[in-house]
Amino acid sequence: MTQYTTRAGLQVFPGLAALLEQQVLPALGQDAAAFWQGFAALLERFAPENRALLARREALQQQIDAWHIERRGKPVDPGEYRQFLESIGYLVPEPGEFIIGTENVDDEISTMAGPQLVVPILNARFLLNAANARWGSLYDALYGTDALDAPPARPGGYDEQRGAAVIARARAFLDQALPLAGGTSWAELAGPDSIELADPAQYLGETEKGRLFKNNGLHVEVVFDPASPIGSGDPAGIADVLCESALTTICDCEDSVAAVDGEDKTLAYRNWLGLMRGDLEESFDKGGRTLTRRLEDDKRYTAPDGSEHTLPGRSLLFVRNVGHLMTNPAILLGDGSEVPEGIMDAVFTSAIGALDVRGHGRWTNSRHGSIYIVKPKQHGPEECRFTNDLFNAVEDLLELPRYTVKVGVMDEERRTSANLAACIHAVKDRIVFINTGFLDRTGDEIHTSMQAGPMIRKGAMKTSGWLAAYEKRNVAIGLKHGLSGRAQIGKGMWAAPDLMGQMMVEKIGHLKAGANTAWVPSPTAATLHALHYHQCDVFEVQQGLGEIPPLDDLLAIPLADGTNWSEEEVREELDNNAQGLLGYVVRWIDAGVGCSKVPDINDVGLMEDRATLRISSQHMANWLLHGVATREQVMDSLRRMAAKVDAQNAGDPAYVPLVGNEDGAAFRAACDLVFNGVEQPSGYTEPLLHQWRLAKKAAGG
Repeated sequence: MTQYTTRAGLQVFPGLAALLEQQVLPALGQDAAAFWQGFAALLERFAPENRALLARREALQQQIDAWHIERRGKPVDPGEYRQFLESIGYLVPEPGEFIIGTENVDDEISTMAGPQLVVPILNARFLLNAANARWGSLYDALYGTDALDAPPARPGGYDEQRGAAVIARARAFLDQALPLAGGTSWAELAGPDSIELADPAQYLGETEKGRLFKNNGLHVEVVFDPASPIGSGDPAGIADVLCESALTTICDCEDSVAAVDGEDKTLAYRNWLGLMRGDLEESFDKGGRTLTRRLEDDKRYTAPDGSEHTLPGRSLLFVRNVGHLMTNPAILLGDGSEVPEGIMDAVFTSAIGALDVRGHGRWTNSRHGSIYIVKPKQHGPEECRFTNDLFNAVEDLLELPRYTVKVGVMDEERRTSANLAACIHAVKDRIVFINTGFLDRTGDEIHTSMQAGPMIRKGAMKTSGWLAAYEKRNVAIGLKHGLSGRAQIGKGMWAAPDLMGQMMVEKIGHLKAGANTAWVPSPTAATLHALHYHQCDVFEVQQGLGEIPPLDDLLAIPLADGTNWSEEEVREELDNNAQGLLGYVVRWIDAGVGCSKVPDINDVGLMEDRATLRISSQHMANWLLHGVATREQVMDSLRRMAAKVDAQNAGDPAYVPLVGNEDGAAFRAACDLVFNGVEQPSGYTEPLLHQWRLAKKAAGG
């Protein structure tokens, strides 16, 4: 049983209290007793409001369920449906004309366009890799992935033939992004002194070993090192091309982590503290050697006029708090109930972020004195207003100027998508980010209309009308209200980290749709995706966009409309969902891994987090509810896919097999997610995952 320490009538996990009192509050000049009193008062105000918002969600869902049950089997009339949603307050009136007023926003968010990483905050090594992914080697990214259209490297050391193909591809990139005068190719360059750009303004100066350039707002360093193994064989002495890659990184307390108690939350906040102070380190063994990873220093260069300058050596860091739903036993309120986790995140991540604002870090994260928080899973403008009020109170508690804490609103719930302008308006003076996400958004699409009928197959969702309207409306509404040049309009994750060739073909579509950032699964992917931003000027694209698709297109429910699938088709769909569900859940419950590369049913590694689990479990629950599949068919798929998942994890000595362990926490959690999926709030997986992970930890897992 957890032993707590008492602070201002709150029961606090001792490690968490110590972290705040010993490493955060003294540096901020805040008295610990006064802080805890202020935090307790903040909870007294906002915890009941939080609960009321969740009750409002449930009341709306019950009204929508009843409406669909009454009309089941009849076509949904768009006008009648929209009128109903307006009558219950699900749809709210559009706000008047407005432009966001956010100020003190860093260039990486406002005026630059580039890749964005999302990284689990519990893993220090991953955090360091992501933060350091501001600059990436194009040579390494091409040599080690299938993005290069050339045979894979031969084993046994450096493959000169592949190396030559890498160099040729990098030269082609330089010709496109940094063209030389007179049509000369970089492949003909004799050395650094012979560089003559078609646009001399692209040249910024000299680095320690190279030349620094700029294109479409992104920097490129061409490294000249004739003494290096690569540079010695290069006619121009070029040893590498370093691309400014992950402009921003989201350090994630939410979907990509399994943080269920005080121990987990303390680790999350400690890692965030290490990033803000600049002293986070992680040592690990590689090939029998102990390596230590640290944050990279800034990049220094000398301008043509002899003046000295620096560029950030690390990504600009956001922190993603959890949504409004979950509570956490890290802190118990006076009545013994758990603290709303989102409120705790807001206060503690902001307190740690305030160290950066007040200059207590080795480097500066925000050069404009802002703290950047991504807020996920908000349902509609009233929840966004709650977040705005909460952040006001946090700023007051921490004695920060108003709107120091910025917010990124994730457009991943249907009520937010349908009222996006009103959501933006609710946080209009602190918003720095909106984005779209297929998986969570589809999970909520299914759950909201769960009672309407069976949904189309999961794969078909990607080409459905509502999804196209959702993606286009997000960008168009953001542009209408002034996000271009002041905030990010983002697109979702490329989930297949091993399929970089395919990513290089497809992901440029995010830029052409008007997104000035998009998620990638690794630092290598960030370097490769950065090439797209050299090809396409997103801000120019945004000027040609603006028409907002009709709301009725967004509200079109993706029902199967009487489709009769064959038994084989049903089994195929169940197997696909069950395999992904089990492959993710077994790691979450047994190992506490919230995000990792999980092999899919075809053994392709995909980055999986709770969003993928939500869509899979909700889709199976929907087909069960409407008799497309039976409980027996679902159990058959779960059992057969358990064997497949076991085989895929056979090389992990710590792995506990699912087969023969149906009474274990992982398999039972998977079953609950499907068979109790209709009852889960908004179809979220967190309540069941937390329940079973806590049970596993209590049993010594």
